[in-house]
Amino acid sequence: MPNDKFDSKSFNPQAFKYMVGRVPNLHMHEIKKSKALAGNPDIKATLGGSQGGTGYARIAMRGLLDGDAVNYDGQTDITATSTKTFEQGIVAIGRAKAWVEKDFSYDITGGVDFMQNIADQVGEYWDGVDQDTIIAILQGLFAMTGTKNLEFVNNHTYDVTKKIDGKMSATTLNSATNKACGANKKKFTLVFMHSDVATNLENLNLVAHLKYTDAQGIQRELDLYTWNGKLVVIDDDMPTVAQEGFYIKAKATDEGALEIVDDSATAMTKQIKLTAVTPVADDYGTPAVGDYVVFVDDFTEYTTFVLGNGSFSYEDLGVKVSYEMNRNPSKNGGEDTLYSRQRKVFSPFGISYEKKSQASLSPTDAELKNGDNWSLVHSGEKTEKERSYINHKAIPIARIISRG
Repeated sequence: MPNDKFDSKSFNPQAFKYMVGRVPNLHMHEIKKSKALAGNPDIKATLGGSQGGTGYARIAMRGLLDGDAVNYDGQTDITATSTKTFEQGIVAIGRAKAWVEKDFSYDITGGVDFMQNIADQVGEYWDGVDQDTIIAILQGLFAMTGTKNLEFVNNHTYDVTKKIDGKMSATTLNSATNKACGANKKKFTLVFMHSDVATNLENLNLVAHLKYTDAQGIQRELDLYTWNGKLVVIDDDMPTVAQEGFYIKAKATDEGALEIVDDSATAMTKQIKLTAVTPVADDYGTPAVGDYVVFVDDFTEYTTFVLGNGSFSYEDLGVKVSYEMNRNPSKNGGEDTLYSRQRKVFSPFGISYEKKSQASLSPTDAELKNGDNWSLVHSGEKTEKERSYINHKAIPIARIISRG
């Protein structure tokens, strides 16, 4: 068979692309099935080429009906309002990678099919890249500044690090989604979390492994879970931050609780002088004599992201050449390099990419994490006071910060 060898002379890019597509890419399949990613024909038409193609564009986002109904009593005039058209910035995200194999590797292993080996893994590799892109964007959204943007950031963040336990519990997910979207919390379907957080939830019997049956009929566990019916994707590239310990308010009956006494008093067992209560949690306020406190040791702060139906518009824009081979007959006695490229759009619902800090025609992960590049969708007037902004509760994206 001419395509059995990893050799540019016999490489068929269309056949290879088909081969890659047939390998089960379970992560992205499940993420798409969760409906967190939704197609957007406007994006496809604008950035995909039917309207000329580009790396960045602004598309219209239709406004929602609003305003109060008047009393229909035969004497009250009916007032009319109109919807505003919002603008949303969208950007094409391009990524490329290459892999090289030596002829000698083929020779010394007795003809191992390196082509199939790479095809089996390249789809999973790009799944990981896409996952990294989504997480980088989410970090950027929660790094936004400005009065209206901070309404989203603050209301869609649920921080349990200041609580005595500081870890996820049975009620955390429901409370976080309710804080973010209120009655719209039912839209949430997908959670990205660190394995340490997932392990804590697993120990509490709050999550369950997803399983699949492979081609040989063997059932295997995935590194995917469900939590309250929502898909959980485990990713150890989730943001973590080392934090110093602090004192938090407590009850007298809490384990390790200390009573604050005046500095002039002699601190007895289970007491602490007022000036020794430092540092304190951000939400503590000013410690006072008679308060009870517990000290939280140095810890790792974990970020978990929760997404809902249609939280991201997703389009695979394609490229001229997705896969191609190049042969260098002299290097290392002969070697072949497989090149791979992709251009995709991951556009968060209701949030615009403003491209304030982007050096080239495709944003890096660092640029996607830059909060200056993102803003709530608005009607486009010059000043924030004049603008109408999308209601942040319509955006099914939330963040949970915990100690595990």
